Amino acid sequence: MKESELDWRICSRARLSRDARFDGKFFIGVRGSGVYCRPVCPAPTAKEKNCRYFATAAAAAEAGFRPCLRCRPECSPGTPAWLGTSATVSRALRLIEERELGDDGIEGLAARLGVGSRHLRRLFLRHLGASPSAVMQTRRVHFAKKLIDETKLPMTQLAIAAGYGCVRRFNAAIARTYHRTPMQIRANARGTKSLPENEYLFQLRFRPPLHWYGMLEVLREAATPGVEAADDDSYRRTISLNGHDGHIHVSLNPRYPALDARIRFGDPRALFLIVERIRRLFDLNADWAQVAQNLGSDPMLARYLKAQPGLRVPGCWDGFELAVRAILTQSVETAGSRMLAGTLVQAFGRKVETGDALSHVFPAPGVLADADLAPIGVPPKPARTIRALGRAVADGRIAFEGLTDTDAFLARLQQLTGMEKPTAEYTVMRAAGEPDIFPADARNLQAGFDCLSAFRQRAEKWRPWRSYAAITLANSVADPALALAG
Repeated sequence: MKESELDWRICSRARLSRDARFDGKFFIGVRGSGVYCRPVCPAPTAKEKNCRYFATAAAAAEAGFRPCLRCRPECSPGTPAWLGTSATVSRALRLIEERELGDDGIEGLAARLGVGSRHLRRLFLRHLGASPSAVMQTRRVHFAKKLIDETKLPMTQLAIAAGYGCVRRFNAAIARTYHRTPMQIRANARGTKSLPENEYLFQLRFRPPLHWYGMLEVLREAATPGVEAADDDSYRRTISLNGHDGHIHVSLNPRYPALDARIRFGDPRALFLIVERIRRLFDLNADWAQVAQNLGSDPMLARYLKAQPGLRVPGCWDGFELAVRAILTQSVETAGSRMLAGTLVQAFGRKVETGDALSHVFPAPGVLADADLAPIGVPPKPARTIRALGRAVADGRIAFEGLTDTDAFLARLQQLTGMEKPTAEYTVMRAAGEPDIFPADARNLQAGFDCLSAFRQRAEKWRPWRSYAAITLANSVADPALALAG
């Protein structure tokens, strides 16, 4: 929502409380100093008459404020794309997260969304207080600042990793935004721990609470042996992007409401995309307090929510990989499907060296499109579905990135692959980060309901957070992966 639509009284109380649950929900522009801050900024509290409130960092920047160097707005949790915005704006933000604006700029983004570029600008200004290009520019300069503070990358590589075509443009953007050169900012930054070459460590903030161990349990149940693993404290997996292989290791920061993401990858240009994927994987942009307030009106859900506060909807690293894993889980009991997925990876995946007890990257769609899966024990029906999925993804008829219409994608996924409805819904819920998909037909999710129609009717009251209701219900049964994908 725009600055004019923010209730300054609520923002003022939140600012004075310095409560981390409000971090990222709005930003405070301080007249006099000319900076904009997070609600958790440790600086002395400014007088109310000197404060302005903005829904987004981009809106604060558009109003002439620069980011605070003390509280670092670039580290705040992301504002949920689907909170207080139109569906078109939320889809646009999702596309910007995945691929920036691209060569076609705002016109290309608007075309993908099926609207005119002028109308898209109006929607952004109405809901976010800034244009699409301003949102992207703010995100880019924030990520550049994060790289300056949290890595030892040389400035030339850093400029490319942040999405600037050359060092000159990078230097100009930093100086214009922070009134300092990149080298001056790095000199004043806290010492960054020296890491091996091509290894990076980022702090990814979230609004508490986060049910970290519940998230790990969901991910552990669906982990593909050799590709990913979740233990009692952390999650790790292999990754492959643009011809480069690497791996990530994610754990809970012991001091701050943040995850520590250790990334080992040879191409720093991919760091922005990798960080965004990790944020989506752990649903770090969610405002769980708002979700719980809505779902908690149902007595049954209220009991589960109280028992596991902060449980998010896990995303995924790769939609194709998730879909294959869901197909196997739907067809074979979960323990067996894990073993089968590991065998599939050993047979068709590419070997990598991670030094982290992981051995392969997941097979590419083209590899599985014509693969004979019978010798490794995949039953005929899921084998046909996996091959159909591989062909559809390989030839571009299905793309898990850049989804703008999840309903249409869900129908296309079932039509082209023969995937069963609950499996497709589970896949889209996690792959698209969609907050309002509910796989009511999923195995074990209907516990306590004798009638499916009554179950669906009750679920309508959980909109627009039905995905969170689904993950909450699934996590209350013995096997979350089976409950959702089955």
